[in-house]
Amino acid sequence: MIRERRERFNRTFTAGRYDAMLQRLQGLTGGPVQFHLSETPCFLPHELIDRLIDASQTMVDQLLDDAAYRRAADAIVPPRFRVARAEERPTFVAVDFGLVDVGGGRLEGRLVELQAFASLFGFQLALGEACIEAFDLDDVTPLLDGLSHEEYLRLMRDVLVGSHDPREVVLMEIDPAHQKTWPDFAATERLWDVRAIDVRDVITQGRRLWYRRDGELTRIARVYNRVIPDELEHKDVALPFDYRDDLDVEWMGGPDWFFRVSKFGIPWLRHPWVPPAKYLSDVDVAALPANRDGLLLKPLFSFAGGGILFAPSDADLAAIPADQRHLYLLQERVEFTPVIETPYGPTKVEVRIMMVRDGARYRPVLPLLRMGRGRMMGVSFNKDQAWVGASAGLLPASRK
Repeated sequence: MIRERRERFNRTFTAGRYDAMLQRLQGLTGGPVQFHLSETPCFLPHELIDRLIDASQTMVDQLLDDAAYRRAADAIVPPRFRVARAEERPTFVAVDFGLVDVGGGRLEGRLVELQAFASLFGFQLALGEACIEAFDLDDVTPLLDGLSHEEYLRLMRDVLVGSHDPREVVLMEIDPAHQKTWPDFAATERLWDVRAIDVRDVITQGRRLWYRRDGELTRIARVYNRVIPDELEHKDVALPFDYRDDLDVEWMGGPDWFFRVSKFGIPWLRHPWVPPAKYLSDVDVAALPANRDGLLLKPLFSFAGGGILFAPSDADLAAIPADQRHLYLLQERVEFTPVIETPYGPTKVEVRIMMVRDGARYRPVLPLLRMGRGRMMGVSFNKDQAWVGASAGLLPASRK
C-alpha cells in the first residue's frame, strides 16, 4: 500500500530471502510454524493505520460504555463460562477490518469482527522483526503508537505479569504443544517468562490453583487465558476447576469476555465502517431477497471463521432451531478490494488492530494481517496459493 516500498520489495524478492525469514522466525519462536506465512509483509501508511485505530477504539468504547449492551452481553454468557473473579473490563481487544477502495485510491476498513481475546503478542513481533532482518528492510517497524521494541516488551510485561513472579503466571491452553499457535506460546515464554500449560494439568487445592513447573509444585496467581470456549465444548474437555468458583487467581482474557465482546456486538455498533447486521431471530426471512449473494450467515461464537455460510438459502436458515437463532448473525457481505500487488495478482488483506488495556485506555500495539485471494482469509479458502497467509504489517518508523 506504500507503492515505492511494494515495488522495491517485489523487485528484490527471492525465495532464498523468504527461507531466511522462516529460519530467523524459527529461531525466535523455537520451532517451525504450522500455518502458511505470506511471502511478503504489508507496508502500511500511517494515515490508514491511524483511521483503523480510531475506528477500533470508537467501536470498543461504544460497546463497553453502553450499559444496555453490557447487560445484554452479560446475559449471553453461558453459565459454565462465568468467571467468579472476572475482569471489570477485558485486558485484550482486537478488531479486524477488511480493506476497501472507496475511490481515488482512498482506503477504508470494513468491520469483520471484534473480540476480547488474546492474540499473537509474541509471534507477531517476532514475525515483523524476522521480515525486517531477512529482507533487509530499513526505517520500518511492526509496532504501533510509537512504541520501541524495549517499550513494547516493558508494556507487555506489565500487562501479563504485573507485580507477580512470572513463575506464578501461566498461559493456559488445551494441549498447547499441539496448537498451531504454539510458536506464540514459545515466544511468550522467551520474552516474558510466562509458560504455557495444559488446562487439564492444573491442580486444585481449596481456593488455589497449582501446576508443576520443572517438577516443582508452583502456585498459579494469574492466568493468561488462551482456552477458546468453542474448542473446550467441541472437545468435551473436563476441567479440574470451575470458572464460577471463587478461586484465588486473577484472570486475563477470561472466557466470559470471549462472549461479551464478539460478533454479538456488531448489531449494536454505530459506525459507517460496520456492515448492516441483525440477529437471525430478528430477521423476517420471507422479506429477504431471492438472490442472497450479498449476505453472510455467521455463528456468533465460532472461532477463526468457522461455520460461516455465504448466500444462505431458505433451507440453510430453516435448519437453525428457533431457540438457537439468536446465536446467529445475518450480515451484509462486503467485497474487499485487492490492494496488495503480488507476482500472482492483486491480493486482499485483513488488518487486525491488537490492543491491550493500559490504564484507562486501550493502547494499540501491533497489527496482524492475513492475505488471501479466496472468499475468506483462512487457509481453507486459499489452498495451494502463494503470497497469501499470515503476514506482518510494517509502518514507516517515522512520520516524515
